[in-house]
Amino acid sequence: MWLLPPLFLLIVPGSSVDISGPEAVRGLEQGSLTVQCHYKPGWEASKKWWCRGADSGNCKTLLITNGSAFGMKERVSITDDKRNHTFTVTMNKLRREDTDTYWCGIERTGRDPAVLVKVTIDPDSPEHTTGSPSVTSHHYDGRFQLSSTHFLLLVFLKVPLLLSMLSAVLWVNRPQRSSGERQSQPRSENQ
Repeated sequence: MWLLPPLFLLIVPGSSVDISGPEAVRGLEQGSLTVQCHYKPGWEASKKWWCRGADSGNCKTLLITNGSAFGMKERVSITDDKRNHTFTVTMNKLRREDTDTYWCGIERTGRDPAVLVKVTIDPDSPEHTTGSPSVTSHHYDGRFQLSSTHFLLLVFLKVPLLLSMLSAVLWVNRPQRSSGERQSQPRSENQ
């Protein structure tokens, strides 16, 4: 019975499993960046939105579509690929002050499903970085972090644990001589 509440959360429309996106993205000042947010089937006709702020319930909406495949306002656009269940947010003419917490969301009755995205804007030229090289824009989707975490778990936990278990099984199942065998051998030699 204690499993019922967690299972219920997985079934309720509007839960965080209805939408996913990258944890963080980076862009260069004066450049542009894109964020791809994926949603489950059934949300194709819904309005998609992009907002800025620490809390998705109180963030400043920068753009909301009218349910169509495209929307644009000032430096932000949203393209909704309804067939692939993905909407892409593009921010143009990036400024350093655009670094903040943003949200991809889907409008619905009640609490909107949304996913948090950390946006970082790096300087556009080496002279702004006080001697360090310019950082190129890239999209981070968390897969490398997960794979490196899994690799570390594999190397430092799973493989040693597997080898320990294998050693224990081999040790327990090793051929053993009972004390009766040792005593019977000398007797048979004497006879």
